[in-house]
Amino acid sequence: MKFSIDSVYNWYRNLIRNPKYRWWVILGTIVYFISPIDIVPDVFPIVGEIDDVLLMTLLVTEVSGLVIEGWKARKGVETTNTTTNPAETSENTAASAKTVDVDAVSVK
Repeated sequence: MKFSIDSVYNWYRNLIRNPKYRWWVILGTIVYFISPIDIVPDVFPIVGEIDDVLLMTLLVTEVSGLVIEGWKARKGVETTNTTTNPAETSENTAASAKTVDVDAVSVK
C-alpha cells in the first residue's frame, strides 16, 4: 500500500463531502483552541505554533466552504423564484437534470 500526503488529503476531502462531518471538524477545531491541552506546547517558539496555524487554516477552510455552499444554494433558490415565465422554469429544471457531477482523477 502506497502512503502519501495526496492519499491522506483525498481521504479527508471525501470524508468532508458529508456536511455532518464538516460540522464535527469545525466543532473539534474550536474545542482544540479552547482546551488547555495542546499537541505541541506553545512554549517551543516556532514548532509550538505550527499545529495552531494548521488547525486555524482547517477551520477557516471549512467555515468558508459552508458559507460558499450556503450562498450558492440561496442564490440558486432566489433565481428560480424570480422567474415568472413557466417555460423558463421548466427549461431550468431540464438543464439541471442533465448536469452530472464528476470527480476528476488523473490516470498514470
